Amino acid sequence: MTAASPSSGTVTGIVTVNCHYQGVSRMAATYRAPEQVITSLLDTDWYKLTMMQGVHHKYANANVVWEFRCRNAEDLSPYLSEIRAQVESLRSLSLTPAESDYLGSFVYMSPDFIRFLELYRFCPEYVSIYMEGSDLCIIIDGPWTHSILFEIVILAIISEVRNQVLYPQASVDQAVTRLRGKFAALRRDYTPAQLENFRLADFGTRRRLSQPVQEAVVEVLAEEFPGRFVGTSNVDLARRYDLAPMGTMAHEWVMAHQQLGSRLVDSQRAAMESWVQEYRGHLGIALTDTVTLDAFLEDFDLYFAKLFDGLRHDSGDPFEFAEKCIRHYEALGIDPKTKTLIFSDGLTFDSAMAIKEKLEGRISTSFGIGTNLTCDLPGVTPMNIVIKMVSCNGQPVAKITDEPGKAATHDPEYVHYLKSVFNVTE
Repeated sequence: MTAASPSSGTVTGIVTVNCHYQGVSRMAATYRAPEQVITSLLDTDWYKLTMMQGVHHKYANANVVWEFRCRNAEDLSPYLSEIRAQVESLRSLSLTPAESDYLGSFVYMSPDFIRFLELYRFCPEYVSIYMEGSDLCIIIDGPWTHSILFEIVILAIISEVRNQVLYPQASVDQAVTRLRGKFAALRRDYTPAQLENFRLADFGTRRRLSQPVQEAVVEVLAEEFPGRFVGTSNVDLARRYDLAPMGTMAHEWVMAHQQLGSRLVDSQRAAMESWVQEYRGHLGIALTDTVTLDAFLEDFDLYFAKLFDGLRHDSGDPFEFAEKCIRHYEALGIDPKTKTLIFSDGLTFDSAMAIKEKLEGRISTSFGIGTNLTCDLPGVTPMNIVIKMVSCNGQPVAKITDEPGKAATHDPEYVHYLKSVFNVTE
């Protein structure tokens, strides 16, 4: 894609690509990079809306702060003006009648929350975007209910703006060709029996090359990987392609509960209990690594183990994670085969298949693949960017995962205290 100069206020490049992914040849189709990267309020991950409903009902007065981090130390200063312009453009978005009807089709999405979303507008005043040297700094500070949707869309904006400039030749067709190559490799390396229970979802919104690339990938997966492709985390694509929206909760839900009234030592149990009360058996996958897996399992007693359908892995060794979870279920007298483990940490098709084969017949598995689906093109280096909550109600919150590089905090004293409360070894 040929982009405008990095300092321009809009991106309006044009590129000619060969598009075959819809089953018919569209040779020399022209793709015009949209002036507005995010064009739907639902162009976000499902767990943002499910958490938003919980926040709307239970913590409407909570105020939170988020911070952006670029983990690969990339200089993003050339894109500052365009990122600001794209964030400002978010205020024009609103829920359409069709989107409102779609959300109403889920029995656990409450009518009062959908009415709230119909009135919701992004408020860019809550977002500060500036440079400190070569570091792009983004601070989101505002009511949790009104700031929760910024995370995914800002990450998608940064990724697409940067990719349009750095990789002007990257195309939808290249992404689809690469995806079909992965299908061919699966058919070559694994038997139909081995692939029988392989369940895959798209988790690629936040670091996608572009929205058109993610849409093409999802369409091809739905058409050419039926029975194994179970859905997408992207709500807009799930709605338009009649797919299951995938996701339940994220780390922010558990992190915020560190400052929402319970004792710190009870915060994980409070987060799970609040979720159960909100969704009454729906959306039953719990996230395990906000304060390490071991500390989570201490709180995940028989009560919660029966209430939740399974657990999601997002950091640390996946095999060690699985073995600990299986042993934990067995110690509680629960057959692990009745539960599901979701894996979503930097997966490829091959790494997902390795996990599936190792656990086959012991516990159900499903896999969320992100960057390796939506930003895997020849010559393209994906970004490693995150936006994490750092405080709630004026007090610090932190994440201490099973992978040190993924920890989220800027308050070492609070982290030390959090570790001592949950008996996490320094």
